[in-house]
Amino acid sequence: MEQLELRHLRIVCAIADAGGLRRAAVLLGYSQPAVSTQLQRIESYFGGELFIRSRAGVVPTPFGVKVVAQARDVLAQVDGIGRSPVGDTTGAGRTLRLAATNTPILSGLVVRIRKALPAMALTVSSVYSSAEIVELLESGELDAAIGTDYPGMELRHSGAVALRGIVTEPSFVALPADHRLADRIEVSLSELAEDAWFVTPDDGAGWPGVFYVACQVAGFHPATVHQFLGDRGQLQDMIAAGLGVAVVQATFRPSVGVLVKPLTGRPVWCRYLLAWQPGGVADEVVETVYRSASAAYRDLSGHVPHLQPWSPRTFGAPRP
Repeated sequence: MEQLELRHLRIVCAIADAGGLRRAAVLLGYSQPAVSTQLQRIESYFGGELFIRSRAGVVPTPFGVKVVAQARDVLAQVDGIGRSPVGDTTGAGRTLRLAATNTPILSGLVVRIRKALPAMALTVSSVYSSAEIVELLESGELDAAIGTDYPGMELRHSGAVALRGIVTEPSFVALPADHRLADRIEVSLSELAEDAWFVTPDDGAGWPGVFYVACQVAGFHPATVHQFLGDRGQLQDMIAAGLGVAVVQATFRPSVGVLVKPLTGRPVWCRYLLAWQPGGVADEVVETVYRSASAAYRDLSGHVPHLQPWSPRTFGAPRP
């Protein structure tokens, strides 16, 4: 492939969103062999593997995560060519009802939306369950929301709701600073078989099932599980006190007494997504919310210490 085209970027994003080549082919209207061939050419162009196969389908490599994020930015800018500025045509006299699951990007997202849509009022609510988010969108009680699901397990929804992936990232593990594995660069899940775990409740999208499946594949079932839905500060205090470990988001910022490590082989992945009512929100507003969420994630991830070494070299994917 001599040059990169927009259709190649759309293929990469479709694979990331669908979590599999077959599902991406259906979305794009191509055959699966055609998508597979195009992906090989795209990876050859970039000089690195963008996706790896998992039990549930395909997930981006660390290099792939960066490429997908940049591809989304390019496509968003292209799709916006020729459109009037959002502030001139939308937002006045309206209220955007936004909800978000447990995510640290919320504050950055809200700041950016308010800056981009100064004429639009904004209300924000916290809704832990992504399944509940879908129900609120379907009933018309929300306009848009940030939710989660997992590769190969797209969040269930009706035609009244649309989904768009923001980023698919591996989950990390938070340990006490004096943990026996504290000096490791990364930790295997099986090495934590005897530890107590803090596990958040059912999120309506597949958690904690994906965690227990990963443990089963690693050859154990957690001996002690503490169900925990407190705030991050409380969780950090419990971990720092040596009372257990926890699977955490890649953007989880550790406090004093807590370390965050990558899990060997990346056994748990999570996708953050934008969900909205296609008929109830202007396309320009959806695009603004999406770009604001993507920018908030990039900004946050750039300031998290344990994400700095998260590179193709460290995680086994070739550099471009």
